[in-house]
Amino acid sequence: MALAPKFAGQKLSAGVSPKAVHTLELYLDYVCPFSKKLFNTVYNSVFPLIEKKYPGKVQIIFRQQIQPWHPSSTLVHEAGVAVLHVSPGKFYPFSAALFDKQTEFFDVNVVNEPRNKTYERLAKVAASVGINESEIYSALAVPDKPASDGSLNVGNSVTNDIKLLVKANRLVGVHVTPTVIFNGIVENSISSSFTPEQWEEWLEKNIV
Repeated sequence: MALAPKFAGQKLSAGVSPKAVHTLELYLDYVCPFSKKLFNTVYNSVFPLIEKKYPGKVQIIFRQQIQPWHPSSTLVHEAGVAVLHVSPGKFYPFSAALFDKQTEFFDVNVVNEPRNKTYERLAKVAASVGINESEIYSALAVPDKPASDGSLNVGNSVTNDIKLLVKANRLVGVHVTPTVIFNGIVENSISSSFTPEQWEEWLEKNIV
């Protein structure tokens, strides 16, 4: 599936040749432990291997997958979209930092916290990788007063883009995280427990 220009930061290999023949899409949820394992392996081991052995042949896309049974999932993915707005080149470093702190946004750690307070903490995660904290918080904060037309479901500045991401993921029918799609087909042979060595073997078989 194509990637809208506004979400270009989700492409890890942003400098890859436009003629790259392979696309590896990772459907991940920031508060899914298995997504964290897969992300860390791909980000720290697989992508460097691809750059070294298969330059210009593979693009990797992080597809943000909100999981509704994790109530904070929407909030953390909103933060990811805010980063795409404010500093798209920092999307992957931010994602790495957020995965590192994912337990801070699990149920028990957010259940008694006001929504904007959670956004404050997410903005601080963004700041930890050099993104403007106040810009991120401004993009996320929800006002406590009705809009000028009296509406109450006012959302925030990233709400419409969240809707687009959810719609796109629903079109391909992804439900479970993590899910890996390779060249448009779900790759069931890959799991979050894949080691770098298993990834290297898989790449040797599939990248031509």
